[in-house]
Amino acid sequence: MTGNLYARFEARFLAHAAAPALRMDGRPDWTYGELARQASRAAGALVAFGVAPGDRVVVQTPKSAEAVALYLGCLKAGAVHVPLNPMYAEVETQHFLEDAGPALFVADAGAVACAPAAISTTKPPMATLEADGRGTFQDAAAAAAPLAETVSRAPDDLAAIVYTSGTTGISKGAMLTHANLASNAATLTTEWGFTSADTQVHALPIFHVHGLFVALHCAFLSGSGMAFLPRFDVDACLRWLPRCTVMMGVPTLYTRLLARDGLTRALCARMRLFVSGSAPLAEATFAAFAERTGHRILERYGMSETLMNTSNPLHGERVAGTVGFPLPGVQVRVATAPAGELGEIEIKGPNVFKGYWGQPEKTAAEFRPDGFFKSGDMGRLDADGRLSIVGRAKDLIISGGYNVIPKEVERLIDAMPEVDQCAVIGVPHPDFGEAVVAVVRPAFGGPVTLAAVDAALAGRIARFKQPKQVVWVRELPRNALGKVQKNVLRERFAGLFEAAPSASGRGA
Repeated sequence: MTGNLYARFEARFLAHAAAPALRMDGRPDWTYGELARQASRAAGALVAFGVAPGDRVVVQTPKSAEAVALYLGCLKAGAVHVPLNPMYAEVETQHFLEDAGPALFVADAGAVACAPAAISTTKPPMATLEADGRGTFQDAAAAAAPLAETVSRAPDDLAAIVYTSGTTGISKGAMLTHANLASNAATLTTEWGFTSADTQVHALPIFHVHGLFVALHCAFLSGSGMAFLPRFDVDACLRWLPRCTVMMGVPTLYTRLLARDGLTRALCARMRLFVSGSAPLAEATFAAFAERTGHRILERYGMSETLMNTSNPLHGERVAGTVGFPLPGVQVRVATAPAGELGEIEIKGPNVFKGYWGQPEKTAAEFRPDGFFKSGDMGRLDADGRLSIVGRAKDLIISGGYNVIPKEVERLIDAMPEVDQCAVIGVPHPDFGEAVVAVVRPAFGGPVTLAAVDAALAGRIARFKQPKQVVWVRELPRNALGKVQKNVLRERFAGLFEAAPSASGRGA
């Protein structure tokens, strides 16, 4: 029996052939039968382009039903799907093309126009796929003979390479196998109670683990439908919520929904589950959403390298500020730390990736001798086994020899009424090595002073943890999944203490 993940999906597609799979505003629905047909046509087109099993297919297209079929076609043909954010700059696209060495690059005209040098340098075979589903790839899919049989793959064969989000350093390609994806999909579908009766609001991008391998796979294995939105749009979400039962999102999506008066308990009466991930969910957002809708958001923890690791329970207490318990079959430990103490989170299980593409030394360095993957995330496990994430190890600030966890400081500053958003970083300081700096987006447009932050934090955390400077910005830089790019902030404010620091904070 083949280990190809698509064989599992196809069995569910055929069992639910008449059921809606992708429901779209302004376009006819795709049933699961139609999705299976389109996937076979996409697989046939890949074969016609000369793509062989194990070849990489780099995809940098807008979100569309045809892009989903292309992903499924890659699986069916035994190719390795490599999704890229359409908003990447040319130098980033060039790095990915050079690193992946694709047998085919599928992109929309906008991506092609934005990366002429990258394409002329790497010279990959190319096809186009636009937001409306048109393009040379779809022309090829219409002309090619559909691939009838799913290509046999071993469970340990690669299904996808996902480049890490790049909040720090150069992105690396995480190699995910058919077994990685299959085990995690089956676990999540069960743990979150998916059935064919569900309809999911799908407003996430499909170039990332969350929207591609979590949201889609839960639907595919359960035969449930999706309201398939091309992007997150508050009005579209509010229109679909009364007809849906599940939504997956990042914290930014939930804060934007909360900003609308239309988000009410009545609107969410059919909903059974809201899931959040990809970035920390503020406890204030958790509480406000519960008060407004009657639903306690289920927060979980995952990575590009490991897919999903932990989850708050579907049935049971969901604790704000925690990401719940290890999923079945997944082992999670906090290295060298007793219960309740801070340490680096390490993970082992069938979900953990095969390694970094083309980087065996880096791969070896990130695994312990007993097979645990070093996540780079700092966390605590409480006595009951619940995990709390406190930040990235690289974000840890060492000021005057003392460790400062940014999230601990951010939580207090975020609670200030004059603060809308906050990110705490460490920047070079001539005396302390690193100094704590609060980068703040004010709530009311006016300045947030260092004196005000000092007053709010006095007596609540140790003095060495308090910011030595406050700067305010119009927006915090974020990646496509809503994570604050602290590396960008550290670079931007690296010279802050080269000049005499102000006592009041400053704009930037």
